[in-house]
Amino acid sequence: MHLFYQPESVSYLTEDDSRHAIKTLRLGVGDAIAVTDGHGNRYSAVITQADNRRCSYRIIDTQSTPSRPFSVQICVAPTKNSDRIEWFIEKAVEIGIEQITFFFGSHSERRVLKLERLEKIAIAAMKQSLQSHLPQLDEAVSFGEMLKTLSDSSVGDKQRFIAHLPDDEPVDHLAKAATTGGHYVVLVGPEGDFSEQEIKQAKDAGFQMVTLGANRLRTETAALTACQVLNFINV
Repeated sequence: MHLFYQPESVSYLTEDDSRHAIKTLRLGVGDAIAVTDGHGNRYSAVITQADNRRCSYRIIDTQSTPSRPFSVQICVAPTKNSDRIEWFIEKAVEIGIEQITFFFGSHSERRVLKLERLEKIAIAAMKQSLQSHLPQLDEAVSFGEMLKTLSDSSVGDKQRFIAHLPDDEPVDHLAKAATTGGHYVVLVGPEGDFSEQEIKQAKDAGFQMVTLGANRLRTETAALTACQVLNFINV
């Protein structure tokens, strides 16, 4: 079954998906497709008009996928090379993630982020992995602004972690520190790591320092590792 994304309450695919369905997949009138709105609803449908700019369909059944009993939010500094953060987005969506928040830290080398492209990558990964929930991607803000937003958030039962391995004190691995269920928030710093001031700010905001292993990881690898660990402990 081919899965398409249409966030609006309309009976036709987006122009990009219409082109893909008709010109690439060579689907025609009467062919079955599945459509998701990215909010947990999936529609079984049949094509009624095979137009490569506006492919129309008729819904014949609706299924709702409930949200997971836990949620993962990774807050990560954009990498210097954009293809690395794009890789993280793709793989994290495939594995399972609810929210990705970007921030610019004191040691960040990249200060511009094209969120529109990242959203397209997230949509493609959602469709490829046959999911019905599209993760939320947040515009990049300063580290301080992000912490304030997280503090003001109404989400309950938060488990807050900052991925950092200090030289002078032992810390638990994320897999040991996190307990099953609830809402996880993990901070992952840029290539130059967090500044001492940022670490202090995070600790003051209730974030627990954790490690992701003995090896030094790239930013995108650390972010994906955190995502995978939290999914794994909730299996």
